Amino acid sequence: MKTYLDCIPCFLRLTLEQGRLLVGDEIVHRELMNEAAKLVLRTSLGSTPPEMVKEMQAVIRRRFPGCDPYKIVKDKSNRRAMELYPMLKEKVASSGDSLLTAVELAIAGNVIDYAAKNNLNVEQEIQAILTGSFSVGQKTVFEYDLFRKDLAEARTILYLADNAGEIVFDRILIEEIGIGREVIVAVRDKPILNDATMEDAVFCGIDKISRVISSGVDAPGTVLAYCSEEFLKIFKRADMVISKGQGNYEALTEAPRGIFFLFKVKCPVIARHAGAQLGDIVLKRI
Repeated sequence: MKTYLDCIPCFLRLTLEQGRLLVGDEIVHRELMNEAAKLVLRTSLGSTPPEMVKEMQAVIRRRFPGCDPYKIVKDKSNRRAMELYPMLKEKVASSGDSLLTAVELAIAGNVIDYAAKNNLNVEQEIQAILTGSFSVGQKTVFEYDLFRKDLAEARTILYLADNAGEIVFDRILIEEIGIGREVIVAVRDKPILNDATMEDAVFCGIDKISRVISSGVDAPGTVLAYCSEEFLKIFKRADMVISKGQGNYEALTEAPRGIFFLFKVKCPVIARHAGAQLGDIVLKRI
């Protein structure tokens, strides 16, 4: 998916927010914004949004090498989601369709996204997931029957994780689909926004239920041009690929294979592209 003009204010907002998380000096904030604006001017809109954000993250990393602006919020998201793990498992076990409930919970967990919501309250978002129910109107693009059919025929599944905290909700679905199948979970190679890395996956027990690999990417989406050879081999040979989150959707809509995209719509641009509405939960095969 290409970058739209509507995406540019979000790129700049992310740069400013990270600067403010790292230092209280407004002079530094202005310098970071100036550098980010220059990148916008010389970067093609034909690039995907994750590629654009990757370039802007380089601005932050040069000024603050080794820093992870979202470390605190990621750790908080992981801890709170793990506290709820037994309740989530019970919710799936007591439902009439455990696979459907696991899919819904995994997509609902995609709301834990600091990059999309700069005022994210982890506790508030998690409570909304637990108390909410999804109407038909929120499933305008929800290809569950196709998902279930392809899943029945799959023996190897590549699962592309998205955010910290959210990855606990992914664990519920991975455990549901992993019976009798090989599931490989891919995470980001280095910290980028609040995306899940190997450290987050291990903390949340993903390594206990599946093989976990790095995609090789330090962009907020699985940009194939940046992926490792190991990842690309698995991506090509897997019977089924499940992709979580808007960043992965932005990066992979033109991928040379079928992919199931699972995400909650938090952006008008994504809504238009996916044929959905803001707030919808999406299950779409491309």
